[in-house]
Amino acid sequence: MENRRFILIALLGVVLFFMYQAWQKDYAVPPAPSSETAAPVLPSQAGVTAATPADVPTAQLQADTPDVADGRAANAARVRVQTDVLRAEISLDGGELRRLELPGYPVSKDQPDTPLALLDDRAGRLFVLQSGLAGTQEALVTHHSRFTADQQDYRLADGAAHLDVVLVNAAPGYLARKIYRFHRGDYRVDLIHEFDNRGDTPVVASPYARLVRTPFKAGDEPPFVATFTGVGFYEQKDVAGSYRFKKTALEDLAEDAYERRQTGGWIAMLQHYFVAAILPPQDQVATFVARPASGQSFMAQVVGQAKTIEPGASARFETGLYLGPKLQDRVTKIAPGFDLTLDYGILTPISEPLFWLLDKFHALTGNWGVAIILLTLLVKAAMYKLSEAQYRSMAKMRKFAPKIQDIKERYGDDRERLQKAMMDLYKKEGFNPLAGCWPLLVQFPVFIALYWVLLESVELRQAPFALWLQDLTSPDPYFVLPVLFGVSMFVQQKLSGQQVMDPMQQKIMNIMPIMLTAFFAFFQSGLVLYWFTSNLIGIAQQWYIMRKLDREEAAKTAKR
Repeated sequence: MENRRFILIALLGVVLFFMYQAWQKDYAVPPAPSSETAAPVLPSQAGVTAATPADVPTAQLQADTPDVADGRAANAARVRVQTDVLRAEISLDGGELRRLELPGYPVSKDQPDTPLALLDDRAGRLFVLQSGLAGTQEALVTHHSRFTADQQDYRLADGAAHLDVVLVNAAPGYLARKIYRFHRGDYRVDLIHEFDNRGDTPVVASPYARLVRTPFKAGDEPPFVATFTGVGFYEQKDVAGSYRFKKTALEDLAEDAYERRQTGGWIAMLQHYFVAAILPPQDQVATFVARPASGQSFMAQVVGQAKTIEPGASARFETGLYLGPKLQDRVTKIAPGFDLTLDYGILTPISEPLFWLLDKFHALTGNWGVAIILLTLLVKAAMYKLSEAQYRSMAKMRKFAPKIQDIKERYGDDRERLQKAMMDLYKKEGFNPLAGCWPLLVQFPVFIALYWVLLESVELRQAPFALWLQDLTSPDPYFVLPVLFGVSMFVQQKLSGQQVMDPMQQKIMNIMPIMLTAFFAFFQSGLVLYWFTSNLIGIAQQWYIMRKLDREEAAKTAKR
């Protein structure tokens, strides 16, 4: 009875957990008070000296952010860029990166030939990258400056390691170049600003880059799941150099807007599976800003280390970008702490090894569904001894069911004496009714951790299995797998036999397969595949172990 009660409570806990996940919203912890960090001195260049970001008034950067209806950049001439993994459009008006498509990631399963646009300014959407040089003089390059380019179309040449798209802005007193450097097989982009001071006075300049977006969803989204869209910031906690990751949903930026000056770190716009990040040099001071912008948009901005450029001198400013999927084999190589953009929650210590195992099984089989089945076999094999203890406990519960029923009839109205009598029985017969709970306790964290792996791992996005299951991260379109799961759960209950329990508990156990079948109908099919496979293996283990126990009991009887 105790086993059944525990199972009911545990299953209810899982149901409540996923109901909470289906409706929850992410609320970030309010940002800690910012602290100033001393600016390091940069190596001197001929005619170029280091200055702190505070030397550069950036008020013009805090305003004048275009909204969705901005037709200036939307209608300006553009250059088009294509590499082996990216397709981009850069506006010559402002040098803004206005659109970036990921050909390897279809926007949805129903549109396999339409690549997802991570950055976008079409169909009422806005998600763009703006950049420039802020400074003490008006004659600097901003996202309002007009540029020229030698070509209209740029394509990564065969065998080339990278592709440079050079935009030029020339005016009396200076020559500026904005260079986008795209790399083969990589979602990193180098943003380079070069400034030649041809005037008669020094110029103090600081590079800036910012992501501006409206709160839309790019690509298909899992049903009944609230995925996070907002700003991620790798924040310096103290002068000693320790950092922490914080994230703020877009809708919370109105109250939790922040501006922080620090050495190193990065800022990003996060969304389900994908990230657009600004990665300033990690050894330089920069000012990070996240806040609402004009219209319905939001902004994440970095203002970098300033330099004083003497007449006749030149300066070069470099900022890293990452614009693409959150691939687990790359996030650790992009920047310190960048792996935190993969959010598995409190079960990260379990989710990360699970994905590692899945990835190894996928490398062997080439199919993520088969990898999930192999993972389930491994988990069930590791828990075999616990399962054996569970079924031994169940066998003893069946054996002593008449005695338990007799105790319930005698002490049913006296809970204290009933519990004491039950404990005396357990002690006398030498078994622990909670022994059967351990496989369930171990498997639930694995189940929930796998839920996060399927939800957060872009590697499994739209991954097919077989037959009608063509997307393991979406529910079964025909509900076949949930029904099979319900049948397997019903078979397991029948194999366990009827235990002594209250009539109400008996009714709940009878309808539990139906309830969970309906519940799992809305879950990712990969998760249901894991649980269904686990049930099948459990049925085989249960049959084998129960036969083994029957043989042991028969042997004991024969010796008597």
